[in-house]
Amino acid sequence: MAKKERQKRSARKARAAERAELEATRAASQAGSKEPAKKADATVAKASTKKAESKPAKKQGRIRSYFSAVKAEMHRVVWPDKNELRSYSIAVIVMLIVFGVCVWLVDTGFVAVLVGFTGLRG
Repeated sequence: MAKKERQKRSARKARAAERAELEATRAASQAGSKEPAKKADATVAKASTKKAESKPAKKQGRIRSYFSAVKAEMHRVVWPDKNELRSYSIAVIVMLIVFGVCVWLVDTGFVAVLVGFTGLRG
């Protein structure tokens, strides 16, 4: 998480530097010289093309980093061996049967109470 925060911070600093440079060129162009105005227009055009080119690259980088993080996390997982997997599977099946029987008994009890109370099955 710290790496992601550092990357965000450095990206913010880079954008702030670009904005400061752009503002400086605009201020110089408003001072009266025509040459800095052309430079400012060129800087704006360069910045807009740079942003357009960097968006797909950023997205690709995010996707690549996501999958590399998934791969790293999967290497950290402790996978069960064959005997543990068998015992866990048996435990799950037994619990499903136990809870199924409990639900069936409660349902049957409710139906018996309702039939006895309302007398609908007669």
